[in-house]
Amino acid sequence: MIELKLLGDSSLQPADITDGQKTDDLRQLANDMIDVQLSMIADCTDADVFFTPIDEAADDPHAVSKEEVGMAWTLGHVIVHCCASSEESTFLAAELARGVENHGRSRYEPHWSTIKTIRQCREALEDSRRMRLATLEVWPRQPDLDKRYEVWSGGPVANAMELYVVGHMHEYSHFDQIREIVRQAKAART
Repeated sequence: MIELKLLGDSSLQPADITDGQKTDDLRQLANDMIDVQLSMIADCTDADVFFTPIDEAADDPHAVSKEEVGMAWTLGHVIVHCCASSEESTFLAAELARGVENHGRSRYEPHWSTIKTIRQCREALEDSRRMRLATLEVWPRQPDLDKRYEVWSGGPVANAMELYVVGHMHEYSHFDQIREIVRQAKAART
């Protein structure tokens, strides 16, 4: 079983986390990641989803517009971003496990402004769980774990198991941000 706290250990590489793991461990990882986020937002309301927190470190160089670069992310924004990151790595990992050479990104992230309710956040998380688990069903019984590629320039060189974990590591890096948004939103309600 992959312990979630390992995902936050910056001294570890994806290979360190997946060493000795099986596809069932990846299934458990996907379920654990979604379950933790659902528990973090369990008491949230619709108002919490589009509440704009104070975030002095807000800086998104990949934002879709100049206006959004320094904007603090809402809860809905973080949720769709986390889902998109892990979904991308799981879809690409499925191809790599089947022996397909990497051919670029496989990412879809709905614009954060379309997420307005807590129900939409929960549905996004459950849809993401379903997709992540489904990608493991297309892995062959004996996945190609020799094929590797550099995930991003200067990033890890990963095989299918490691790539599956890469998106989850990124997702995990947003957990404190989710907790802080929820904390601020609840404080603003009282």
